[in-house]
This record gives sequence, C-alpha cells and structure tokens, in this order.
Amino acid sequence: MSAAAPARHDEIVWNGHAGPAVGRANGMDIIACAVCGFRHAAPLPDPAETAREYAESYYAEAKPTYLADADADQQWAKLFQDDRLDAIARAAGRQTGTLIEIGSGPGFFLETAKARGWTAIGVEPSRQATAFAAGRGLDIRNATFADAAPALPLADAIAATNVLEHIADPVETLRIAHRLLKPGGVMCLTVPNDFSPLQLAAQHGKGHAPWWIAPPHHLNYFDFDSLEALLTRLGLKPVERLTSFPMEAFLLMGDDYVRDSATGKACHRRRMNFDLAFEAAGIGDVRRRLYGALAAAGIGREATVIALKP
Repeated sequence: MSAAAPARHDEIVWNGHAGPAVGRANGMDIIACAVCGFRHAAPLPDPAETAREYAESYYAEAKPTYLADADADQQWAKLFQDDRLDAIARAAGRQTGTLIEIGSGPGFFLETAKARGWTAIGVEPSRQATAFAAGRGLDIRNATFADAAPALPLADAIAATNVLEHIADPVETLRIAHRLLKPGGVMCLTVPNDFSPLQLAAQHGKGHAPWWIAPPHHLNYFDFDSLEALLTRLGLKPVERLTSFPMEAFLLMGDDYVRDSATGKACHRRRMNFDLAFEAAGIGDVRRRLYGALAAAGIGREATVIALKP
C-alpha cells in the first residue's frame, strides 16, 4: 500500500482485521488492513449474500448495459487481452495449455485465448453473463469459483480481470487458484489501481470525495505493490506488470468525468482512439513499452501482475 491515503486515521478492528480508516462511502468504512496487506471494507458483507447478488442481479441492475458495452468495445479491449496472453506465454514458456478465467463475464478474454489455441474455461456466477458467453460457444461454468473448483482441471494459467475487488475473501479465492495451478503455471490478475498517485493528485485538485471508493460492489482496493505482496505471500513469484491508460490524467487536465457521465464517455472514446492509433500505425510495441514504463512507476488505471508458480 504505497500511496498516501485520504485523511482518516481512526483505527478500526473487526473480526481479526485491523487498520486505520482511509475512506468511507455508502455507510461502509475502508481500512488499510495490517493483517491483509491491502485496503478493504470493514465490516465485510456476508460472502453468501454477495454471491447471490452477482448470480442474480448484478448485470441486470447494477450493470444493465455492460454486456452490450463490452461487445462494442471488443476491438479495443482485445489489445489488452492479447497483451495479457503474451505476458502469460512469456512467463510460462509456452503458447497454449489449459487456461481458467475466474469471473469470465461475457467471455471475450476466453474467446481471444481460445482463438490462440488455449483450452479456455470460464467460471462465472452471473446467469446473464454465462448465457451470453455460452451463446458464443465458450466453455463456461455457472458457479462461484469455490463451488466450481472441485470439478476443474489443473491449469497452466489462471486469470482474473476486475474480479478481486468485488469478492469478500480474495485471499481464499487466490489460495484455491494456487492449488489448481500447475507447477510452472502462471497467474494473471488485473484489478483497479486504486489510491494511486494520480487519483490522489486529481482528488486534491478537484475537491472530490475519493470517487474510486465504491462499496458494496468494490470491497477491496489494491495497487501494484499490495497485489504483488499478496501473491508473494501465497507462494507465487511476480515477474511482470502491465497497465492501461491512466484515466485520471483527464481529470488532471480539466476533463471532470467524475461529475459528468457524458464527459466520462468522451474520455473513454479518447483513450480507445489513443490506443488503437498505435496499432493502426503498426507500432503497437510503442504502446506496450509506454504502459510497461507506467506500470513500473505504479501508474495506470489498472494494475495487472503476472506471477509464476515455482
């Protein structure tokens, strides 16, 4: 937890967790937990209740346009799907194998992996997202990861993109994933890069409350350092960082997408145009080197860590 936090330092102790409060939203405190090594809500909701919400109502109520939006953005999103698959191949020393994705959503990452020769299996609790992905011919298990794990094969790679922030016990999820990962296998985890230097600078300059704190849907708050530290404690070796365009740069330049959703959509289109321009020019390696340098500095909207199981 390298970046400074918004001012709130009263100590909170809950159910074996302890740390100073670093934010509050929707009636829930966020603590910098000394036990876990990352920031999370305290108290945490009942995991069974969280699982029910993601199974039944998340895509229907909280994210009603997500599946259609993901489909529309896939040309751009595939750049980063290929980046992650390239990084997995570098770390594993192999181009194909069995890949499991935790929280596979609409299945586009699985589709990209399958097209590259991976035996790709998704685990997704949402009925709506499972039906969408299955309709594209993908192998999807409609269950929580813990429930699906006993019937899953051992994997050469396990991926999770923007999943760990949503679940009540990400440590247990990663322990299960570690058991399913073959020796020499690769874990590829992507989370929002929260409490980042750019967020804190933009918050200070614009006078916003910390907009990235969003319980109960976002319960856990990682950055590169805290995610790498957690993987190391679980017996994995972090070997590479990836990231994406630092959206908070728009805020720092005066485009206040926090207060105006139309501005947010415009900023999203601009970052897509930025990334796709490199590919159109045949210099995608420049984009990858740029984001690699940002990731090394702990900057970027997402934190992706590639880790190897010895």
